[in-house]
Amino acid sequence: MSRVLVSQAFLALLFLLGICGAATAGTVSVEIAVRDKKSGKPMPCRIHLKDSAGKPQRAGDLPFWFDHFVSPGTAQLQLTPGKYTIEIERGPEFMRIAEAFEVKDKDMKRTYEMGRLIDLAAEGWWSGDLHVHRPVEAMELLMQAEDLHVAPVITWWNTKNLWDKKKLPADPLVRFDGNRFYHTMAGEDEREGGALLYFHQKKPLAIASKSREYPSPMKFVEEARLMDDEVWIDIEKPFWWDVALWLSTGKMRSIGLANNHMCRDRMSETEAWGKPRFVERLPPPTGNGYWTQEIYYHVLNAGLRLPPSAGSASGVLPNPVGYNRVYVHLGNQMDHANWWKGLRTGRSFVTNGPLLRVKANGQYPGHVFAADKGQAMKLDLKADLTTQDPIRFVEIIKNGQVERRVPFADVMKSGALGAIEFKESGWFLVRAIADNKKTFRFASPHHARQSGPAQGGARPSPARGKVLARPSCPSECGVGGTS
Repeated sequence: MSRVLVSQAFLALLFLLGICGAATAGTVSVEIAVRDKKSGKPMPCRIHLKDSAGKPQRAGDLPFWFDHFVSPGTAQLQLTPGKYTIEIERGPEFMRIAEAFEVKDKDMKRTYEMGRLIDLAAEGWWSGDLHVHRPVEAMELLMQAEDLHVAPVITWWNTKNLWDKKKLPADPLVRFDGNRFYHTMAGEDEREGGALLYFHQKKPLAIASKSREYPSPMKFVEEARLMDDEVWIDIEKPFWWDVALWLSTGKMRSIGLANNHMCRDRMSETEAWGKPRFVERLPPPTGNGYWTQEIYYHVLNAGLRLPPSAGSASGVLPNPVGYNRVYVHLGNQMDHANWWKGLRTGRSFVTNGPLLRVKANGQYPGHVFAADKGQAMKLDLKADLTTQDPIRFVEIIKNGQVERRVPFADVMKSGALGAIEFKESGWFLVRAIADNKKTFRFASPHHARQSGPAQGGARPSPARGKVLARPSCPSECGVGGTS
């Protein structure tokens, strides 16, 4: 009897081995190598590889999310013979690569060269993504693959505290590659009134067991401020119901203009549980993006000088890390503390596509222009625009209204946007609109002009310029921008 059982077990093992062997025999080894076009060195990057049915492919243990994986420059995959599409990206400063290829019945290697469109760090601009939900242990490769320099990692929020029963790090700030930084103690309080993001904390807030309504988010705002007066609190989106209350405290440091409703190949077409827009006036797919912009413009019109921020929510929503990003101008030395100081003064722009850098009278965003009462002020605008999206024109917005449109060809020829004049306090924007039918993209640097001293937190700013760039919006839409 035992011999029979042994024989049956042996046959079963052979059967399983046969299945495994058949599965292995049904795939081939494919190597994807991406090299820097200039140096020939391996290029960290993000890869979207899909089969003929549109199913995303994984590459072993390399970090994967939703429809893509990141690679240090070389990735090994086991693929079934058939047709595939591949898209390779490394943030907005590098040329996108896209093609189709066929895997046949033998191993193969595909090599790609990736070149730069622009080196913004060489111009003094350094990028960050303020809403990241990815594993801490993967952050170095994730940031290298997107050429990103600042990323606070959300490790505690309402449903989970990743530090529970763990020893807190002595220093939650990690620096690598000389000029890249991620912070492992960022948090999020997302409940019925909306979401607030917390940065620069040394330990989590105890919010994991709180209800959707009680206690008020303001309780935790106060707790965070008592822990460290330098805590940075970001309003995650402008259309949350509690935004007016949060603004009134003067304790908010930034507001998410390029937020996670804006995704790489789609839009979240509603406001979730936030204040809904009139869909008839602002239809999908870009309506939510315009609504976000319009509410932010009301903040500016109220005289509140609150810089825009950017966050992708990679790890929760479909975005890769760094899709929505904010650039801060520091010059040629990247310093983490100074990066946040630059963001606070508004020496920044947010984007998820085109890279629009604008100066007013030779000044970078964040500069405060002042004039005596009754004296007119004329500001000459110059732009540098780098984009992979088709753009029809660049718009100058003054106090929420279109002042004029400059044809894209004219902008690319000279960079001149003309002048804008103020006879009283106000603000202005510059936006570039590109043709993108799937999502809402934009970039937004700003300038300021005011007659009184700025206050802390959300600072009064009766007059200030904001520069916005964006593609993928129809020209008849009012304020707002995509890129």
